[in-house]
Amino acid sequence: MGFNSGSGLLERPEAACGEARFPWRRPVMVSHSDDSAEKVEKVEKLSKHDAFAHHGAAILENEVSHKGNPGVGTAKTPSSFDHIDERKILWKVPSARVRIGPCGNIGNAEVEGLSKTLGLLPDQYNWCLTLFFFTYAAFEVPSNLLLKKLRPSRWLPTIMVAWGLVMTLMGLVRNYHGLLIARIFLGVTEAGLFPGVAYYLTMWYCRHEIQFRQALFFSAASIAGAFSGLLAFAIGKMDGTAGLEGWRWIFILEGIVTVLVALAAFFLIHDFPDTANFLNEEERAFVVHRLKYQGQGTAQVEQAEEFEWRYVWQAFKDWQIWVNIFAYWGIVCPLYGISLFLPTIIRSLNYSKTEAQLMTVPIYITAAILAVVVALCSDKTGKRSPFVIGFMFMMLVGFTICIASNNPKVVYAGVFIAACAIYPAFPGIIAWLSNNLSGSYKRSAGMAIQIGIGNLGGAMASNFYRKKDAPRYLLGHSLELGFITVGIAAALILVLGYKRINGKRARELAEGRESSYTGAELSARGDKAVTFRYMY
Repeated sequence: MGFNSGSGLLERPEAACGEARFPWRRPVMVSHSDDSAEKVEKVEKLSKHDAFAHHGAAILENEVSHKGNPGVGTAKTPSSFDHIDERKILWKVPSARVRIGPCGNIGNAEVEGLSKTLGLLPDQYNWCLTLFFFTYAAFEVPSNLLLKKLRPSRWLPTIMVAWGLVMTLMGLVRNYHGLLIARIFLGVTEAGLFPGVAYYLTMWYCRHEIQFRQALFFSAASIAGAFSGLLAFAIGKMDGTAGLEGWRWIFILEGIVTVLVALAAFFLIHDFPDTANFLNEEERAFVVHRLKYQGQGTAQVEQAEEFEWRYVWQAFKDWQIWVNIFAYWGIVCPLYGISLFLPTIIRSLNYSKTEAQLMTVPIYITAAILAVVVALCSDKTGKRSPFVIGFMFMMLVGFTICIASNNPKVVYAGVFIAACAIYPAFPGIIAWLSNNLSGSYKRSAGMAIQIGIGNLGGAMASNFYRKKDAPRYLLGHSLELGFITVGIAAALILVLGYKRINGKRARELAEGRESSYTGAELSARGDKAVTFRYMY
């Protein structure tokens, strides 16, 4: 281990957090005052939350000072955490204890006669699907910025309650305009949930652990899709109960369940590591420390945690986010095509309404299992792009099969293959971007931009599968192939860009360029700092 007195950096040979099993034993950023040879780590004060300031006082007492740069404190050395069992703590850390309701249940309702009852024209049904995504996209960035201010344990369940209420009321609409307005408000209420949970998980897990947790959460949506088909089959038998059609009961009952789960979530979700009452003081300090020092190369800089508008603007100006959105479209357009139209596509293959509902179940179950298994492999290897790009090629195979044959069994196999590629790829693309955004609020805004603008792909996909194109839906399958191809190209651009930038930064570190910046400046630069390494 060597000390670079000019830069204030401790250097060690271990890999960065994304590539190491024990991230707290990595090199750390240090500073030293002019009148003392003492070497201390440079980190911001571990918490701005009052609860941690009170309960963590004992563990941090005499360990926070203001030597070196103003506003930068000192904390425990990494060696003081060597006795802590990382695996034991990770088992104690909660995954997101909320669920995504069956987002594609309007597809099940359509099979049960929604358009027929409301007298919808084919284009009107597609408009109801499309407008949802505009309000959904518009409210994602504001919601993610509010998440940390308003506390996840309050904000996320509140979103779910509002969303569940709107879904329930969708079961009472009487005409096209009522359904259209309900879908617009559903977009408003649902907007903050998925990007909020995706960001929330990054506040607890390092980047070499995050895809598995994202996959667990997203697989809940896949399982919900499977149960949505089973529930739709069962609920459809309620046709005529209380004078309501079966498709109305799909919205009403699933909306009520969402509200009940949301009410429980108020008591189940923990806010932040530094306020977690299931961890002791030392464990809280350890979890905060390991999150602050991830993503670096041979020199460590803490991530910026305070809110400043410049971090939000940095996200809007970051090239990687906009390129990633095109890769995201290559996955999310097929995803929404499957989730919104899968029952309709299957029924158009001359299967009965009941068969169409039930045949969606094995697709979703298999896809969910694959998503979790692939995420484990991706986290273990510390690689994202091989899995994301590989599954995008698998999507190409699936949709090509759908176009090449008019045999119902072959088309079903093609859809099965495509879905089993989409669901592992989706948490991968989410984790990939979150891995490469440093700074809490930049990551919050960046992930919301990715998911918000990316989900406009859903607005496009809502119009891919038109009723007049049944049963083969050649236009829809062809458009999916086009977006997947664009997504693959964007993913390759990301890989080449990250590889070039990492190489350039390695050369700059070898030349001692980091000495041109103070620790506070490197922290403020986030993933643009010479010390940060992109993961691909």
